[in-house]
Amino acid sequence: MNQRGFYKPDNAWVGDIIPWCEDGVFHLFYLHESRREPKIGMPWHRVVTTNLVDFDDTGEALPSGGHSAPDFNVYTGSVVLDGDGTHHVFYTGQNPANCGPDGQPVQVVMHATSRDGMTSWQRHSADTFGSTGGYESADWRDPFVFWDAEAGLWRMLITARRTQGPARRRGVIAQCTSHDLKNWEPVSPFWDPQRHIAHECPEVFQWGDWWYLVFSEFSDAFTTRYRMSRSLHGPWFVPEHDTLDGRAYYAAKSAERDGRRYFFGWIASREGSHDDGDWQWAGTMSVLEAEQRADGTLAFHPTTELRGTFTEPVDAINGSTTLRAPDGYADVLTTEDAPSSFRLVARFDIAEHTSECGVLLRASIDGDEGYALRLEPKRGRLVFDRWPRSATGTEQWQISGDVPFAVELERPCPLDPGKHELEVIVDGDICVATVDDATVLSTRLYDRPTGRVGAFVGEGTVTVEQFSVFTRANQNSRSEATADALFAGANSS
Repeated sequence: MNQRGFYKPDNAWVGDIIPWCEDGVFHLFYLHESRREPKIGMPWHRVVTTNLVDFDDTGEALPSGGHSAPDFNVYTGSVVLDGDGTHHVFYTGQNPANCGPDGQPVQVVMHATSRDGMTSWQRHSADTFGSTGGYESADWRDPFVFWDAEAGLWRMLITARRTQGPARRRGVIAQCTSHDLKNWEPVSPFWDPQRHIAHECPEVFQWGDWWYLVFSEFSDAFTTRYRMSRSLHGPWFVPEHDTLDGRAYYAAKSAERDGRRYFFGWIASREGSHDDGDWQWAGTMSVLEAEQRADGTLAFHPTTELRGTFTEPVDAINGSTTLRAPDGYADVLTTEDAPSSFRLVARFDIAEHTSECGVLLRASIDGDEGYALRLEPKRGRLVFDRWPRSATGTEQWQISGDVPFAVELERPCPLDPGKHELEVIVDGDICVATVDDATVLSTRLYDRPTGRVGAFVGEGTVTVEQFSVFTRANQNSRSEATADALFAGANSS
């Protein structure tokens, strides 16, 4: 499937991405997950892009070191460029056959360089080092290296765990420093919140007067978070809404170009390609753009480049359509199925005391079955839901109907009475929803590949000021049929 603006290799999946931008080109190294058994070792592959929607696959960049090597699995790291024009990668090496005192596979930091523009890499095995005193040997990964101009040295942040303390709160971002990118000295931890199992894929960057620390919480939430500070050395504080996306979007790291900052993460696949399947490690690359607000907090949304690929507008529901259901439910749907790839923009004017409203995706003719992106003003959140839900047995009460929504797919967002915009990009099994150009929720749509789109309200009133569908010019979008479609809905005017 050609999911333009997203990337997945043939017969494989995208794991953690290591972005590097140089001369306007994004070099996106990523962990190439084949899911083959027996394991063949994890390599880095690389794709390059200039427009963030078309990706050129350059193939394997850093291969597995081999079955007996400490980097049988080449895990996450970072790229830097030194003053002599040499590129350096620092990455995690792991081999299931090499175990530490705790019986778990040892993780080590490893080093390679390139003098030909990142086409080939020379490993420097003598520079390999493992965990230092007080840290577990099996958690010493994701080195992020950056130049600290004020101190005049290189800093390396490392995902680590202390050897002592409550098991779920030993996570720490360890730190080493260097003057030559070869010899590294352990120093005090960069961040030690005594919270979470581990803080994966850490990075820091400065944007204006603010410093940002980004990490992926390896714990019960499995999401990418950020912290803010006026100084590289902290203290770091938590913004009101500190996540980039929900459960399905993970391990995001960023790169900057022309004053714009982009985050590159992956939308997880589900086992068996079913809506009820367990979330899997790795999936499809997805790019989000960050906007810096006046108070330094960040808003996230799809890139303007991705939005620009949907160029064929279709007015799916007439503007100023009002749905009223003070103590019930009302919806309005198209009479034609939506295309497999589309961008939907719905602008709602939500009346006071309204419980819920939102967008239906791939819905049945009567709107009873399908996916729903639901805005809940009283709870201040966007949630993803679907019907029918799974059944745990043959009896009526064994339907999972008491689950209020897909619990790992919830995003907090302010929804005061008034006007709000819900944007949805659907491309095959990928779905990325955005509220007010600031709050993103990504997920998968597997079990229902087709269906209609619509708007709904529950226990309240909403005016649908705009409900537009944009398709791609090269797609059989049935635009003319949709443009002339009639719409049916309960309690609409």
